[in-house]
Amino acid sequence: MNRILATAAKGATPCHRFSPAALRSKFFVQSRRHFAERVSFPGATGGSVFTEKMTFLSDYPTIPTYRVLDLDGKVIVPDQDPKLGKDECLKIYRTMISLNQMDMIMYEAQRQGRISFYMTNYGEEGTHLGTAAALTNDDVIFGQYREAGALIYRGFSIQQCMHQCYSNEKDLGKGRQMPVHYGSKELNIQTISSPLGTQIPQAAGAAYALKREGKDACVVCFFGEGAASEGDFHAALNIAATTEAPVVFFCRNNGYAISTPAREQYRGDGIASRGHGYGMHTIRVDGNDILAVYNVVKEARRIAIEEHKPVLIEALTYRVGHHSTSDDSSAYRPKKEVSDWMKQDAPINRFRKYIQDQQWWSDEQELALKKQVRAEVLECFAEAEKLKKPAVSNLFTDVYEELPWNLVEQKEKLEALMKKYPSHYDASSHAQE
Repeated sequence: MNRILATAAKGATPCHRFSPAALRSKFFVQSRRHFAERVSFPGATGGSVFTEKMTFLSDYPTIPTYRVLDLDGKVIVPDQDPKLGKDECLKIYRTMISLNQMDMIMYEAQRQGRISFYMTNYGEEGTHLGTAAALTNDDVIFGQYREAGALIYRGFSIQQCMHQCYSNEKDLGKGRQMPVHYGSKELNIQTISSPLGTQIPQAAGAAYALKREGKDACVVCFFGEGAASEGDFHAALNIAATTEAPVVFFCRNNGYAISTPAREQYRGDGIASRGHGYGMHTIRVDGNDILAVYNVVKEARRIAIEEHKPVLIEALTYRVGHHSTSDDSSAYRPKKEVSDWMKQDAPINRFRKYIQDQQWWSDEQELALKKQVRAEVLECFAEAEKLKKPAVSNLFTDVYEELPWNLVEQKEKLEALMKKYPSHYDASSHAQE
């Protein structure tokens, strides 16, 4: 026994390599005095060791929030500046302005009854613009519904946004979705789904498919902290972790979900702390700091693709607008709080200060751009509004490659009814097949 003890003490045969039966032997009970005994149960995957001290853990280190810019748009630590070029920074900023102008016009259009629904992006522009800039067009995006900036950055035009919101004949979704439920196969952006959280496990599966195909790409999945309370969130993180899928889970934590303050949503250290439980690389970032978001997503993408590991990002931000046109946020937060955030830390203002410090932007350019973009948005608005609705035949297409007999029968019956009772089934506002 002395020879065995000596061998173990030298590290030639660590104790955790012995069989479970040996671990329970008298020898190993005695040897705990010399070195910690590693737990050998098959469910103990994290390297736990035995202890004779009973302790319930309740305090954990609070995860810090990474940033690059201060509130005045100044880089705090020079080597954290990603040194994006002038053209890239101006593309990001112009996209923010375009999105802002579109939001203002479309919100008012909904209030006038010209479209049925809308959701603005005010205050959260930094989360999706910083992300979009750090990705390639081969990376697949699963959005929630407040990431229109990522689409526009990739080339989804304002006109296409208008067509979708009006559900007209040029809407890529053929009028089958609510407004702001964008999507583009060409741009690798999956169509938005209304139910909260459904995109999260879908993203895990899509990422696993990319891995099996050997693609040099990842999946980025956006969701809010409210959606992180759904069971789909936990299922998705576990699937992604165990399959080592190249997916970046991006949580926009604006503190209110739809209408519930964070303190009433969860306990613990926000959403980022959940990543550790699933064995994930995790980081928290200032979501109003575009450069910080860019740095974080760029590194997360590398980890996901090169190291074959999923990543969880929690971006702290603030939703300035109402949750949607169906919401009145004054019912759950004071109006002064909103106005204070707009003045103190709007991501568009912080990034503008940064590009002005680089001598890339001026007040004159700001006024000219806003005037130009507003005119463009209004022109696209007018174009989309005058178009007809999609053809009625689209009720039956795009599910089956060939229509089954029952749908053929239903289609024929509908056509007969429309022909027999034209005043009740007026299709003049719809495009023809």
